[in-house]
Amino acid sequence: MRKRTEPVALEHECCVASGSSSSVLDSDCRLKRNLCLAGKGSAEPRSAADVGMKRALGRRKGMWFRVRKILLCVLGLYIAIPFLIKLCPGIQAKLIFLNFVRVPYFIDLKKPQDQGLNHTCNYYLQPEEDVTIGVWHTVPAVWWKTAQGKDQMWYEDALASSYPVILYLHGNAGTRVATNLVRRLCERETPPDALILESPFTNIREEAKSHPFSVIYRYFPGFDWFFLDPITSSGIKFANDENVKHISCSLLILHAEDDPVVPFQLGRKLYNIAAPSRSFQDFKVQFIPFHSDLGYRHKYIYKSPELPRILREFLGKLEPGHQH
Repeated sequence: MRKRTEPVALEHECCVASGSSSSVLDSDCRLKRNLCLAGKGSAEPRSAADVGMKRALGRRKGMWFRVRKILLCVLGLYIAIPFLIKLCPGIQAKLIFLNFVRVPYFIDLKKPQDQGLNHTCNYYLQPEEDVTIGVWHTVPAVWWKTAQGKDQMWYEDALASSYPVILYLHGNAGTRVATNLVRRLCERETPPDALILESPFTNIREEAKSHPFSVIYRYFPGFDWFFLDPITSSGIKFANDENVKHISCSLLILHAEDDPVVPFQLGRKLYNIAAPSRSFQDFKVQFIPFHSDLGYRHKYIYKSPELPRILREFLGKLEPGHQH
């Protein structure tokens, strides 16, 4: 009996053992399957994050490439402009005179009456061949009503009246042309009664160095050679500091302390050159500063309520006598 039962027991044990081993294998397989599934599930979002990161990096690289390209273009242009101006002085002459700029654009300067100046006539002077200058002729205030509707001949006849003729030249061009014109008149012994300069500079080299447009090139290597030498070599000097030494009439200089275009010290320097000049020893020389708190800057001195009084006092006392 024992012998017969032993194999049965062994079989039972084997069956049990095999059953347990198969269950263990099954559980191992299930565990591996679960791990694989978990691994696949976690790999998918990880790969999506990698793709998103790569896209962000690509966008940053593209943006940096564009910024770098723009910076290189700006740098190339910055370096090329001095050479262009050096090789083409005509460009610099255009920038100085700005005769191609028309501001405001939609105003017809041939019709001053459209701007409310019914007592003003527009006509042209031709001092040299191929040179035409447009001028406005405005009569004294007592003739304003009479002047309305009159033709050019009437305005030309009005110049022969006993009223003083004031030649007004606007802007920086005004001061540089005015000193040269008055110098020539004085050399011909036909000087004007007086010369008034508003926000003048000494000469074009000193003005160019201090002009706001020159800020980005002021410390550029060879600034004088690239920018200033071509100006003077082409005959553009605007030497107000030299002209005032040959002027023999009363001189008034007006300048605002907060002038950002022509520095105040240049106007003061021009006065210091003119005042001790022998040509002014019998004439009045005045310098009128306007405090920076007034905010007149470069072109708003005309707003000063004191200006009419200043001009009346200066123009009304032109008897010989050296005053500073």
